Amino acid sequence: MGLFLLKRLATFIATLLVASLVVFAVLDILPGNVADVMLGESATPEARAALVAKLGLDRPAPLRYTQWLAGLAHADMGTSVAYDTPVAALIAERLQVTLPLAVMAMVLAAAIALTLGLYAASRHNRLGDVGVMVASQIGMAIPNFWFAILLILLFAVKLQWFSAGGFPGWDDGLWEPIKALVLPATALAVVQAAILTRITRSAVLDVLREDFVRTARAKGLSRRAVLWRHVLRNAMVPVLTVMGLQFANLLTGTIVVEYVFSLPGLGRLIFQAIANRDLIVVRNVVMLLAAAVIAINFIVDVLYAVIDPRLKATSS
Repeated sequence: MGLFLLKRLATFIATLLVASLVVFAVLDILPGNVADVMLGESATPEARAALVAKLGLDRPAPLRYTQWLAGLAHADMGTSVAYDTPVAALIAERLQVTLPLAVMAMVLAAAIALTLGLYAASRHNRLGDVGVMVASQIGMAIPNFWFAILLILLFAVKLQWFSAGGFPGWDDGLWEPIKALVLPATALAVVQAAILTRITRSAVLDVLREDFVRTARAKGLSRRAVLWRHVLRNAMVPVLTVMGLQFANLLTGTIVVEYVFSLPGLGRLIFQAIANRDLIVVRNVVMLLAAAVIAINFIVDVLYAVIDPRLKATSS
């Protein structure tokens, strides 16, 4: 297990470095001056020179890159030009919305998908299976923003159970902010649950054909016990792969739903930074999201070995 983790950790670190190099190159090295992009064509030479000095653009690119990496290692991402606030503080503030939203959506999607996927697989080619597959197909076809609007019309406007948007913050307790995230998390979870349900069903059907399932049933275990204790565990490798990709997608792709519900999350921050030409914020947020995707894939790789030791043996 130790050698397996070392290999995965080395791959994780190497991928992070490559991602950081790509992000830095795209925003700092490619043709075009960053200061000109941020200030626009109407900027005076004095303002341009001041911004060049502030961003350190007069220093060699390798030096700027290593200084940026050193700053990231110490959570120092520089200062936003548009907000005149440390970028790390801006990101930390917005993550208080985006991260709980993504976690809530992923938990809801996983709970729905595992339940429906097992249900459909256990009733293969019967009415329950067909019903779940039809529902999942509809769920995959529904755009997140359209479903979000429907949720607002029903639960916020008509029933008035939830607010139509906004985020109260975590200072006044847990219930109000969690309540504010219920509708957007549901809007995000529907499509993810539909996709994951089909993956779960297919994976479970493959495992149900294995000999050990018949052996477990012959020993007197109930169908429910076999499904939840044995079949699901062996079917989790492809399911975990999709869940990892979905959670990364939830972190990086919540901008539309955040806009619909007026949530001050990370998606809206990067959208505003692009609109304000605040490339310092854009670079660090993009790097953070890339690191999150890489870290999630690393965690999924480790979970593979925990769930199925055969993968660890073949990789070591």
